[in-house]
Amino acid sequence: MSDIAAVVAKMTLEEKAALVSGASAWTTTPIEHLGVPEMLVADGPNGVRRVPDVHQVAAQSLPATSFPTASCLAATWDVELLHTMGQALAEEAIALDVALLLGPGVNIKRSPLGGRNFEYFSEDPYLAGQLAASLIDGIQSKGVGTSLKHFAANNQEFERFSINAKVDERTLREIYLTAFEMAVKQSQPWSVMCAYNKLNGVYCSENYELLTRILRDEWGFQGFVVSDWGAVHDRVASLRAGLDLEMPGPKPRRTQAVIDAVTAGELPEAVLDASVSRVLRAAFRGPPCRRVAPLMCAGTTHLRAALQQKALSC
Repeated sequence: MSDIAAVVAKMTLEEKAALVSGASAWTTTPIEHLGVPEMLVADGPNGVRRVPDVHQVAAQSLPATSFPTASCLAATWDVELLHTMGQALAEEAIALDVALLLGPGVNIKRSPLGGRNFEYFSEDPYLAGQLAASLIDGIQSKGVGTSLKHFAANNQEFERFSINAKVDERTLREIYLTAFEMAVKQSQPWSVMCAYNKLNGVYCSENYELLTRILRDEWGFQGFVVSDWGAVHDRVASLRAGLDLEMPGPKPRRTQAVIDAVTAGELPEAVLDASVSRVLRAAFRGPPCRRVAPLMCAGTTHLRAALQQKALSC
């Protein structure tokens, strides 16, 4: 079933609240009786980091090609190369049953101490935006989604989860949002991932100005917004702001908070329905999750050889 409105109409409030929270560290919540599939996501800035156990955030990943980091790719200035690499990444994602890759990252490099500098392209917003758009196009041309990240002004490690980035309007528009805007308008990634930090006093996960007014209303973003892992502080406030999917899961207290807020009239069910619809649209677009862990247990060497051959053929 792929009629989104019909699916939403048949869902209970409890099912809606569960869908906007992850089922595990790397999967969304399936609703089997309505045919809603589980969507499996994986880190993907420079290779598919797919772990066998979806309930573990950090674990030894399954064999996959390690592509050059974004910082190296930016030195090529080659958008066609990025498109080709995107196609190769997508083929490996398909081989590992991954529906959506968490990348690319387009934050601007501002400090040599930035722990995520390797997965960001450049100090130049135009270069970062053009390369990101091309990579997204390459990945999504094969039916695998992307998640543009980390939105926005995530540029340093000091107090990474709570720091307040104070940026005036002109600087924000000309430097820190430019690459995101280019990638969204040119390539429409399936998803955008919010950042951990605050932006001008408001957590990015709860920032209506950022997630709704700019991203959706101004730029025309059609996908869903996902949190960085553990970036949500107030689930109801984040839904109001436009954050659709909280990861990782499960989060029973968060789910109950959404149910209680709708029941009490504090959160319009229409707002929840909009987030549910956006998550459903992506879930139905992606390849079905078959789980490759049993295959890895039985034939790790065989799968490694197959992935290596696939990479060589791209």
